[in-house]
Amino acid sequence: MTIGTVQRVLDNAREHIFDGIIVKTASGRRFVDAPEVVRITLRQVTLSIDAEEAAVLPEHRGALGAMETNLRRSARRWQRRLGR
Repeated sequence: MTIGTVQRVLDNAREHIFDGIIVKTASGRRFVDAPEVVRITLRQVTLSIDAEEAAVLPEHRGALGAMETNLRRSARRWQRRLGR
């Protein structure tokens, strides 16, 4: 069953730790913590929770200490810092 689409993958880059994912659902953005993520492939993320449990996931309001994994955004940020 599909609960939504992955909006972001969160990690702690300094410690090389996967923190979880942000899923865009019909009821808003929800945070799925790393222990609930069983597998990530190119087209699908498999969770260890069912649709009922996914429906009550916490709303995402930002992840303290976590860093969005987005290589293009990171590259642009470093280019701006280096004046390129």
